[in-house]
Amino acid sequence: MNERTLDVYLAEPRGFCTGVRRAVGIVEEALKQYGAPVFVRHEIVHNKFVIENLRAKGAVFIDELAEVPDGRPVVFSAHGVGRNVSEEAERRGLTVLDATCPLVAKVHRQIARLEEDGAEIVVIGKKNHPEIIGTVGQLKHPEKAHVICSAAEAEQLALAEDTTVGFVTQTTLSVDDTAEIIGILRKKFKNLLAMSRSDICFATTNRQGAVKALASKTAVVVIIGSANSSNSRQLRETALKNGAAKAFLIDDAAELDFAEIGGSLGISAGASAPEELVEGLLAELKKHYDKIKIHHVNSVKE
Repeated sequence: MNERTLDVYLAEPRGFCTGVRRAVGIVEEALKQYGAPVFVRHEIVHNKFVIENLRAKGAVFIDELAEVPDGRPVVFSAHGVGRNVSEEAERRGLTVLDATCPLVAKVHRQIARLEEDGAEIVVIGKKNHPEIIGTVGQLKHPEKAHVICSAAEAEQLALAEDTTVGFVTQTTLSVDDTAEIIGILRKKFKNLLAMSRSDICFATTNRQGAVKALASKTAVVVIIGSANSSNSRQLRETALKNGAAKAFLIDDAAELDFAEIGGSLGISAGASAPEELVEGLLAELKKHYDKIKIHHVNSVKE
């Protein structure tokens, strides 16, 4: 009988970022301090496993503050909230624990300054993503923001070339796609203001870099992360754009189709996916192969 062997390439870094670890910790600490239930506006992070785990401990995920009973604490998710949500919580006297990622909060300050400077504001990101809703919600006149998410939409912006334009970006976008969009804005507008080259967070950048390295070593890449996680979806797209023949986004090992794997496999995890899911996948692989050789693919030390 032939020995079934598999080379596994593990991306470094992968999984939980600092902002996600902080946000999850805030909910867990709130449960210890206040007892259940603790209300969380929107999913604290976009990961099915994390949400189910916190729900089992007593977290209640809600869409609107109207669902929070008087006297109970509420946690704002890592994606941040608009000014109207913060003001509503203050009017009601709610105990608020703000788990907004510090890098998202930085973008909130940037967009507010751009409005104060009188610029036309372009927001690069997905219009219906909670992070973008919260970012645009920092503006006194949010209806005036131009939200775009593609090079084509950047080209189509109907603003005069001498308009003073400021931009911010979602923190979990494709690094390469965002650079292309910003390049178009620089060509279109003479007076382009930006607080930085882009607002994509270091964790997103690092994980995409690691997946590019994976895609150069194996034809099949698996990303552990939930379908509603922007940064996890971008990791899958990054793999496909950089040489992988196949790339899969799975919540956990139970979703992996072993028939799709050849003699090697690259593995990474989105910034909202805990390491225990990677460990679970490795344990499942060991049931299907006689010998597994692990290779660590390091792109940058985080």
